[in-house]
Amino acid sequence: MTKHFNKSTEKMKRRKLRQNQTEAEKLIWRFIRNRQILGFKFKRQYSIDHFVIDFYCPELKLAVEADGGTHNESGRKEYDLRREKYLKKFGVSFVRIKDEELFGNPNKAFARIEKAIKQLKVKYNQPHPSVPSSC
Repeated sequence: MTKHFNKSTEKMKRRKLRQNQTEAEKLIWRFIRNRQILGFKFKRQYSIDHFVIDFYCPELKLAVEADGGTHNESGRKEYDLRREKYLKKFGVSFVRIKDEELFGNPNKAFARIEKAIKQLKVKYNQPHPSVPSSC
């Protein structure tokens, strides 16, 4: 069976990205780490095959991407679309947050993440993580 998630070959790339986070990534991480957002666990700089996702919730297959200025560069949008299409084959859903949105209205940006979590929670029939399911 082929391993696709968090391959050891991508470990150095993930580590380097964690050590060199953007300000937007730092802000998002402060909000979603330690199950702070609706009780769901996020991992940062998570890889699927050779692609690294900024933040990933394995329970919901939700990726949160911080899109800074480099995502507006020539060819980058096409690359992002190809990458997203590839990762969707693994059932991954995306929330993309532009830096301008995050710094201009962080509550709105975080509300988009919460909305996606609530929708996926229904899709995957996930109970709230802090509430034990009845037997």
